Amino acid sequence: MKVLLTSMLLLLLGPGPRASADAIIRTQAMLASTIAEYFIEDGRIYVELEIGLPDLEAFRNLLPDDIYEKLGHAPVPLQQRLSRFFEQDLVIAGADEEPLRGRLLKIEPKPRVARDEISGEPLPLSDGETEVVVFARLEYALPGTPASLSFLAPRGEARANIGFVVYHQQIPVNDFRYLGPRQTLELDWDDPWYTRFGSRNLRRTYFAPMTGFIYVEPYEVRKEIIARPKDLQEWVDLGLAGRKTIPVEIQADLKRKAAAFLRQHHPVRIDGKTIEPELARINFLERTLRTSRVIDPPVELSVHAAILGAIFVYPTHGLPQRVEMDWDLWNERTQRIPAASVDQAGPLLIYLEPDFRVLEWRNFLKNPLLPSLKVLALPPGALARSLLYGRWFLLALAGLALVRWLRVRQLQRGVIAAVALLTTLSSFWLSRDAALSDARAREVVSGLLHNVYRAFDFRQEEQIYDVLAKSVEGELLAQIYLETRRGLELANQGGARAKVKEIELLELEADPTDGGGFLARATWNVAGSVGHWGHVHQRKNQYRAEIKVAPIGGVWKLVDLEILEEERL
Repeated sequence: MKVLLTSMLLLLLGPGPRASADAIIRTQAMLASTIAEYFIEDGRIYVELEIGLPDLEAFRNLLPDDIYEKLGHAPVPLQQRLSRFFEQDLVIAGADEEPLRGRLLKIEPKPRVARDEISGEPLPLSDGETEVVVFARLEYALPGTPASLSFLAPRGEARANIGFVVYHQQIPVNDFRYLGPRQTLELDWDDPWYTRFGSRNLRRTYFAPMTGFIYVEPYEVRKEIIARPKDLQEWVDLGLAGRKTIPVEIQADLKRKAAAFLRQHHPVRIDGKTIEPELARINFLERTLRTSRVIDPPVELSVHAAILGAIFVYPTHGLPQRVEMDWDLWNERTQRIPAASVDQAGPLLIYLEPDFRVLEWRNFLKNPLLPSLKVLALPPGALARSLLYGRWFLLALAGLALVRWLRVRQLQRGVIAAVALLTTLSSFWLSRDAALSDARAREVVSGLLHNVYRAFDFRQEEQIYDVLAKSVEGELLAQIYLETRRGLELANQGGARAKVKEIELLELEADPTDGGGFLARATWNVAGSVGHWGHVHQRKNQYRAEIKVAPIGGVWKLVDLEILEEERL
């Protein structure tokens, strides 16, 4: 205890990396001087506090005696001050306005938790200097299942800057927000998903039990549906009746049933025709403000918090002109569906309602980017390659013939010299592209890489192979297919594949090889994006490789590839 008090005295008296002025400038709630996380469970509420230096006075009744007196207050027993704290300072009150009884479980100095600036999620601690805060864990007794609770911040002259979030049965009720003088929470004990604050400003981003998206790209349209299995259970039996959790052993069958049900709903029309979808994948998701992550490996999930994401694909020819998705699942609680259509220009968010149920996309793109293959200059033929070295011999013969004609000045020798000179000039012209240069090798490698990545704009494996076969030869074809697909897929998103937007060849050195080909040492960047679960993710990779290129069947092809280094930028 003595060590604890000494540490807290140092915290109180010593300068901290975050001054009070900084706390005023910062407006994001997750960067407030004090962070309060409330966890509502059956029979109790846990509160975890990170109290910053500027707010120690507001939380003085929670602090040990030595710290309380060091702040300039006359001695008051800790137990008396704790009663005052739970009744007057950080109050949680029931519907009858009576404060809940509380107790202090732990208090100690700790490094402040670093948080994501958008979502407020904890981040790994950095190696640099971290701020020390007072960490406190509180417990409030919660009798019964009250219909509402009120949360009050410390009042009086010493106000605290508190960013807070509430969880009901593990489900976040709100995004990080500032705790006001009084915030009232309406609790749904049958389904905590629908527990919410009376203030609309405290509604979390992902408040809806279902959301829908359509993505329009050349050669395919995707429909993505995010839904809670518990809500789908109202329309289709997923085996959740009476369950509080979804064990791993039933998740595969649940996903199969949910996919079959969703395949028959939210019909999609492309250019006026209703198209039957293909299921691409269905996964359980963990969602945050910034990303949605596929849960892999599977774990047991709360039936209230579990979320499914299903992706259906509609192959198309080129880019359609109009796509419509008709949302056809409505009930008393599902009356407003967040939805978005996404194309090359980005997402367009709308809300669907029973009398406005069609999500529509129209092609207003002025200059849509349609994937196309580069046409490469043909490799030099056997004659051009042979003349690459033979032209110097012909030049020597022409020179000799010309010298003899200049000496004798006979018509016959003049004709021979002229023919020899014309033959030599022709050999130089015919072999002009047979000589390897870095510029020519760069043009060939850049074009082959472009065509390889463009092959993955197609959806069907047969189409991808057919396009790859125009640029890749032999056994390398399967290797290129697997390596490139792995580089474009996001493992934590259930295999979602990025669409390549740009290929930039940075460095290249080439040496000729037998048969008219060359071996290149190349470095290039690949930039792409993938849209899914309502987000558009950008990614960029850099590769360094040895590439062997050869003329096959009259065209340039990759015949060998060794990746030396791969880096995520």
